Amino acid sequence: MLKKASKEIPTTSGIKSQIMMRLEKMVEESDIMHGAIRSVDMDEGVFGIAHSEIIAKEDMQQLFEHEELGIAVIHTYIWYMYDTLMRGTELCNRFNFIAASRINTTFITKNPTSVMNELVDRFMVAGDNTTPSLYFLPFNSGNGGHWLLVAMDLSRLMVYYLDSLPGDWSKYPSMKKTVDAALLKFRSKKNYRNRKDITWVRVQCPQQNNSIDCGFFVLRFMRDIIALNRIDIPKMYFDEYKSYSRAHLDEMKDELCQFIIDHRII
Repeated sequence: MLKKASKEIPTTSGIKSQIMMRLEKMVEESDIMHGAIRSVDMDEGVFGIAHSEIIAKEDMQQLFEHEELGIAVIHTYIWYMYDTLMRGTELCNRFNFIAASRINTTFITKNPTSVMNELVDRFMVAGDNTTPSLYFLPFNSGNGGHWLLVAMDLSRLMVYYLDSLPGDWSKYPSMKKTVDAALLKFRSKKNYRNRKDITWVRVQCPQQNNSIDCGFFVLRFMRDIIALNRIDIPKMYFDEYKSYSRAHLDEMKDELCQFIIDHRII
């Protein structure tokens, strides 16, 4: 059973944990402070293909100072979830990740067909997809903009839309069109019968109360869904997590700090 965050996590925050201060000291004493970078190689299990991520000073700063998250932190926490919560368990057959660096508004605008094919290729990697599983796509609105989560169930043609700001997928018509096209093309390549239309569900998930937490919320959405081992996401979200305090987000930062230390990334 995966660790589930307590509903009683205190709302107080702002004090850095011991593990974060330890990592911060390691970063301060490293050459990262002088412009060096770290290249991290992730195995194919994480995103369906071998993936490398560049981690630099600004990425560490996002963790330490609770700033808007960039793609490197998003991907590294996904690696943490895969490696710590999923690897070697049946959860690997139920939850899959799609690299945000390959599918976002900027790329869709430039070449939607290429992005659609990237999605189809990712779907083709894992089994036959006839049993329920979710594909998580952390989606960015472009140019370092807003993060939201698209979770796709290929077997049931269900797409769950989780956004920590008001509104739905109509804000991103090109994204919806690309996802729909990829789902249908995948099923066609597999000779699956499309028994019904694709159903999109706007999940009433926790909402951020500032302008910077969207990336943290996307990571928390994925973490909670995996921890609860739920393929079906209730429209009103999970009773366990109707809202997120700052402490829910700090918990993830501490998990990532420990992971970075354990894997000697710095």
